[in-house]
Amino acid sequence: MLLKLFILSSNTLIIRPFEAVPYSSFVRMHKFTRLEHDASRRRTSCRSCMMLISGLLLKVNKLGKLLRGEAHMKVRLVQNGMFTTIEDTLQMLIPPDNGFYWIDADVEDLEMLQPLFQLHELAVEDTLSEEEQRPKIEIYDSHYFIVINSIRYDDEEIFLRALNIFLFKHAIITVTQQKINEIRAIKPILWEEEVNSPDRFLYHLVDIVVDKYFSVGDRIEVKIEKLEEDILVHTKKTHLNEIIGLRSEILWLKKMLVPQKDVIWTLNKKELRLIDDQLQKYFSDIYENAVKITETFETFRDLVGNLREAYQASVANRANEIMRIFTALTTIFMPLTIITGIYGMNFDFMPELESKYGYFSVLGFMLLTGSSMFYFFKKKDWF
Repeated sequence: MLLKLFILSSNTLIIRPFEAVPYSSFVRMHKFTRLEHDASRRRTSCRSCMMLISGLLLKVNKLGKLLRGEAHMKVRLVQNGMFTTIEDTLQMLIPPDNGFYWIDADVEDLEMLQPLFQLHELAVEDTLSEEEQRPKIEIYDSHYFIVINSIRYDDEEIFLRALNIFLFKHAIITVTQQKINEIRAIKPILWEEEVNSPDRFLYHLVDIVVDKYFSVGDRIEVKIEKLEEDILVHTKKTHLNEIIGLRSEILWLKKMLVPQKDVIWTLNKKELRLIDDQLQKYFSDIYENAVKITETFETFRDLVGNLREAYQASVANRANEIMRIFTALTTIFMPLTIITGIYGMNFDFMPELESKYGYFSVLGFMLLTGSSMFYFFKKKDWF
């Protein structure tokens, strides 16, 4: 049988019955296929080398920026609550004999910190994301990644700002996209408590963040009470918009409080090698506060629901009052309309029409009737 050989790759042959193929042609075909395969392997190897070189150059560039001091982060050595600013940023890679390093960084600094501290790429991706972050804790081999939300209440609006924390054995990295007041507020606490480890730093930072929710809750409670008083005194259409806006903010905040409470529960109950066992017990106080905050905002949701019911009841009462006034006026004018209708008939024999004082008598009777009915409705508090 005559066969024709087709070589698709070094490991694939197709043989079809067709015609005889000269041996020299077969050899040339086979050499051409091998050369093409070798060229493809060389191109793939070159691309891999280029990617490796690009990655190394990128890391060298980031390291160069770090050495030149172009990073925005602040590196501090914390020893018993005392701060020492570190100018040589590479020093933070060496664990200190006493204390720990606190690196207060921006999101732009993560590209330089990731290769130095071997930050997990998923944690870095979440930190760089512009989307809203839910509170969570992720445990990796060398560090923990923790996200908690700081709260602000400005111009009667609630704002949540993500605080990203990378916890190591001898260092802690805080990364924020906006300025957070809790970062500044923790400095005197570290000095007062003589903090000397990153896990205690984490404890005080979470405590400050959670306590801030209580002050915001007090301001929201005052707003609800004032809104309720305004609705009962004088209902306006704008009150409904305020109620709907406040309710949506409370519901949105409540969705964030539940996972944040779970994060604190993990810090309190789960065995974590980077957090001291004795320190974990103190997280129970923070967890209780988180539970109280969740219950408080749950109560706020019910109060806002009551405000909406009060607004609807007030509007209904207002409409009933208007209808009652219209009903009273209609009732007053009804007998007067009957009288004018009777004397408006075109009959020839109506004695009162020829009376000298008939017109004034009828007007007086109508006035007396209307006044009597008005006095009666006024006494019944219809006006």
